[in-house]
Amino acid sequence: MSSFRLFAALCGLLLTCTAHADQVRVLASIKPVQQIAAAVLDGIDTPAALLPAGASPHSFALRPSDRRALASAERIYWVGPSLELFLEGTLHDLPSARQLAEIPSLPLRHYDEDNEVHADEHGHEDHDHGPGSIDPHVWLSPANAIIIARWMKDDLAPLYPQQESKLEANLAVFEQRIQALEQQLNSRFAPLKSKPYFVFHDGYGYLESYLGLQHSGVFSLAHEIQPGARHVNELRTTLSEAAPACVFSEPQFAPRLVNSLTADLPIQSAQLDPMGAAVPVGPRGYEQQLTAMTNVWAGCLEKL
Repeated sequence: MSSFRLFAALCGLLLTCTAHADQVRVLASIKPVQQIAAAVLDGIDTPAALLPAGASPHSFALRPSDRRALASAERIYWVGPSLELFLEGTLHDLPSARQLAEIPSLPLRHYDEDNEVHADEHGHEDHDHGPGSIDPHVWLSPANAIIIARWMKDDLAPLYPQQESKLEANLAVFEQRIQALEQQLNSRFAPLKSKPYFVFHDGYGYLESYLGLQHSGVFSLAHEIQPGARHVNELRTTLSEAAPACVFSEPQFAPRLVNSLTADLPIQSAQLDPMGAAVPVGPRGYEQQLTAMTNVWAGCLEKL
């Protein structure tokens, strides 16, 4: 094939992919929300995610193709400005947008004056992680995932009037799988609840409450902010006093930072990914993401 024909073919493929992305009916802001929607829409439609795998909602900037996709989507699911602040202005006047933090029955957690989190049944909206702001990682609670899936099923029914029974069946199967996973998680984590561990990002409160766990400390309250040298020394002192313990980082934190914190200490380290970047999208994607993350979590604690 000549270079001109190859170039033309590639251009045609890119245009096709772009057009397809712009014509998505159901669009989720982030992959975990897409995974829940994929379970509800199994065999009916394929939802898309706005953010590419590995991208952070804290720093993402919309591209022209993203704006076209948002404008054409018939349903847009996002957590809210406490997570995807970059979407607030764009989605403000779009009737297709649905904010998960506003689901009436969804239990939300809020950061208090000490930057810890406490349970609250009422929605509250804020743009930072200061006192009173939402802990936006709502998908990390399997109980919340079921509430979100039930709400999505009702919200999607008008889009797929001929598939209402299929939506109901998909929801029932999803709930059954989550309940089976709950039994497995409770059994595995029951003997691990007293094991000490530290997290880089205070974003696991929903899952910790679900599993009956409590972290020993947080290294960085502000997402993706690396601690300075003085803070690292203070953290090493804390770790030394708590050891043996686990330290859980995330993909955005450099390995050298973890190494400098844990060097020569009886500390186990592991990486958690609450966005599930490596998990394929599909009707079982949510359970696979949660299973992958909790396997890493439990595996580290079991070594102590």
